[in-house]
Amino acid sequence: MYRFLVVIEKANGNYSAYFPDLPGCVATGATREVAERNMHEAIETHVRGLLEENLTIE
Repeated sequence: MYRFLVVIEKANGNYSAYFPDLPGCVATGATREVAERNMHEAIETHVRGLLEENLTIE
């Protein structure tokens, strides 16, 4: 199992999250827990898209 940094910030009325190692990979949620769950899904979708397009994961 790997561990990576995910940044979750409180915004105006919700939470936003991003993954610095994957530019453009972001998520939001009404609560911290929802933002975290959405971020996991966003990372999976982002990486799957990169692999399908034969792009390098940096």
